[in-house]
Amino acid sequence: MNLARQLLNNKSYDLTLIDKNNYNYFTPLLYQVATSFLEPSSISYPFRKVFRKKNITFRMASLLKVNASENKLYLSDGGELAYDYLVFAAGTKTNFFGNENIRQNAFSLKDVDDALYFRNEWIKTLERASLEKDSRERQRWLTIVVAGGGPTGVEVAGMFAEMKKYILGKDYPELKNASMEIHVIDGAPNLLSSMSDKTHKAAYRALSELGVHVKLNTRVLLYDDDKVHLSDGSVIETKTLVWAAGVIANTFEGISEQSLGKGRRMITDAYNRVQGYDNIFAIGDISIQFGDNDYPGGHPQLAQPAIQQGKALAKNLLHLAKGRPMRPFKYFDRGDMAIIGRRLAVADLFKHKLHLGGLPGLLGWLFIHLISLVNYNNKIKTLYNWAVAYLTQDQALRMIFRSGDRESRV
Repeated sequence: MNLARQLLNNKSYDLTLIDKNNYNYFTPLLYQVATSFLEPSSISYPFRKVFRKKNITFRMASLLKVNASENKLYLSDGGELAYDYLVFAAGTKTNFFGNENIRQNAFSLKDVDDALYFRNEWIKTLERASLEKDSRERQRWLTIVVAGGGPTGVEVAGMFAEMKKYILGKDYPELKNASMEIHVIDGAPNLLSSMSDKTHKAAYRALSELGVHVKLNTRVLLYDDDKVHLSDGSVIETKTLVWAAGVIANTFEGISEQSLGKGRRMITDAYNRVQGYDNIFAIGDISIQFGDNDYPGGHPQLAQPAIQQGKALAKNLLHLAKGRPMRPFKYFDRGDMAIIGRRLAVADLFKHKLHLGGLPGLLGWLFIHLISLVNYNNKIKTLYNWAVAYLTQDQALRMIFRSGDRESRV
């Protein structure tokens, strides 16, 4: 989005944006859609409306294959598209590490469809639990296991803890005296492992105070027959496993294996040009650069590197059009942030030199996420929903909307 916006109204390029969805969405807030604290329209916006009356072509399709020797793309709508320059900004997908059983049975949160599917299924789970008479079976319905203690895992667990504390007994009086259990499992020795020691401790303390069970240095091995098997030999019985344990880059036929690095990310030079190609670039989570001395293992797969790379590459493409040399990308680390429940946010700013918690951390988290949304309409909707949720300790978005064959519905 940032690359496209920077290239609008220039005289050097005709711009075509290809996406399998007809909308842009803000990935870091998907978990709030999944837990019914935001509606999908708060974090998404139609491409065609964003670029209305702009010199850009939008095409809703998936990219099937690249023919780099002929500068041609093959699309899922049956069409072909020629290019002079190709930019990949296709991000990542959930990494199940080859565990097919978990892929089939766990919930993931990588796009709006995932979030809506999970929201519907979780509400159905609560409805079923409210009818269940057998105490052991009811406990399975009311137990949630979150695999992964990174930002997504911690934030999802925090939202569930808020729901347990403020909403469960009100919406479901049948469950008022029931015990809802939330578990966070992570193979690292700390929650939010990429952040500072202060943040590690603050996140652990906050989740524990919210009643979340945290188990570290432990991995989820198997999920079968409503049982989560852990690497320490223990088993948790649950109907709900949320998989937030890692991502892997999307890959495309026609891009050489030699151009892919750690996590299947495309290896790029300092100008975000893909290794082995002169006119193919990659930005955001799908790109990995090894030339930045501050990030020898590549930049973090976060929103800020993607935003900055998009803007930087747009400027370099304009330099190319004018015969000027490109400038190497340099990431300015504004910091890492996470929110736990409604009240606590933690932030490590400026390469972990400044740690924020409490009210400053919360306000900082709210501000950064608001300004990162694509449109003022999104900003206003999200701010309103947050205000309602904060002041009322509730949100009226727990509704199941079904799609599919109308004739088969009852």
